[in-house]
Amino acid sequence: MRASAIEFRLRMLIQVVLVVIGFWAPWARSWVPSAEFAPRISLLEWLALNLSRLGLAGFASSAAVVIVGAALAAGLGALLRVWGAAYLGYTTIHGGRMQAGELMADGPYRFLRNPLYVGGWCMMAAISLLMPPTGALFTLPLVTVFYLRLILGEEAFLERRLGDPYRQYLRAVPRLFPRFRAGLPRASRQPHWPVALLTEIHAIGIFIVFACLSWSYDNLLMVRGILISFGISLVVRAFAMNKTADQPSAA
Repeated sequence: MRASAIEFRLRMLIQVVLVVIGFWAPWARSWVPSAEFAPRISLLEWLALNLSRLGLAGFASSAAVVIVGAALAAGLGALLRVWGAAYLGYTTIHGGRMQAGELMADGPYRFLRNPLYVGGWCMMAAISLLMPPTGALFTLPLVTVFYLRLILGEEAFLERRLGDPYRQYLRAVPRLFPRFRAGLPRASRQPHWPVALLTEIHAIGIFIVFACLSWSYDNLLMVRGILISFGISLVVRAFAMNKTADQPSAA
């Protein structure tokens, strides 16, 4: 069940492939029962349509409910990832190998062991709303399993490297569902917010897309916004690795 070293190294590529397949959804064309439900209808539209069919609200109001939910999911994802990145630093988050420095028990890591993965899942849940329903049904479960494999692999690696202090941390802080009261006392590490904002440009971009562009009801425009934010994050990644090499790295 644990991810291998090669899966960890290629984690971004694997996620990109899953997302591309979800949007492409080649099988959807043979599933369409009628021309009314074109294979390119998004999960967002499908959910809004079915909510309106319940008779509780019209299509526009139902769409607004789904959009707000998507924006909240994207916002939570961006918040968790920026908060976590502020304490880990760029090279730790985007490094090709698992790293084990000193035990991280500051910031969101006092409440949740894996804020980056939980935040990433929230982002994926928001993005899946722009996919065809069957594409989302393909991508989101596979992304969930992949994240769990990465989490289990990292935890096993850190337990081997850090020993008893990390095992105590595992007992004190939950893996996926945060406690509202910190499981550990505050440590002394200081956050690096500028580095975090640069590190998580893509997450911030996804939130902006759903908070602002989704009200245009133009799925193609939203997808373009997400692609632009991803492209910018790749440019930052190309130039930032050496610049952030002196940032503290931690588990």
